[in-house]
Amino acid sequence: MRYPNGKTYQKKDNVEQKKESAHRTLLSAANRGMSLEEDINLSNDYYRDAGIALINKRPTPINIVKVDYSKGARITDAYFEKQSTTDYNGVYKGRYIDFEAKNTKSTTSFPLSNISEHQIVHLKNVLKHGGIAFFIISFQMKDEIYLLDASFVIDFYEHGKRKSIPYEVFTKEGILIKQDYSPRLHYLDAVEALYFK
Repeated sequence: MRYPNGKTYQKKDNVEQKKESAHRTLLSAANRGMSLEEDINLSNDYYRDAGIALINKRPTPINIVKVDYSKGARITDAYFEKQSTTDYNGVYKGRYIDFEAKNTKSTTSFPLSNISEHQIVHLKNVLKHGGIAFFIISFQMKDEIYLLDASFVIDFYEHGKRKSIPYEVFTKEGILIKQDYSPRLHYLDAVEALYFK
């Protein structure tokens, strides 16, 4: 048999088919993980437009050293002024919200090395002042996203005997976030269930 482009059909063996299938699965999982931030941003747009909440991505502060104006204004040299705190903050039902979003490819735990000490300090201060602080963690290979209160993460970070938080902690103490079309992530449903009972 010949395709319209003139090439002949060649049947792939089982090993080659399995490799291609595994590669497609990995790409699909990687794309889901890469889109966590985009999904949160789209969800925040939905929440803002619907008048539900006002939550924004916090920009990382940079210091611009050199700009090339020959092709418009293009930054050619810059550095981070200071360490960023967390990814997102805003207001929901009159309460301040602050959270960090992270991905992991592990299926058994979330590595604490993904969190910086200054983020822990910042979230402790949010909790101290009565704000809502949490982590949104995407287990990419499981296609599951959890909201976990910052106090659990802080406790594991400061007093845990492991260098990671077991997956079971997320299933027992966290809330599985529903993934949908609009909003992409129903993370405020999880916030509602955890903090506004």
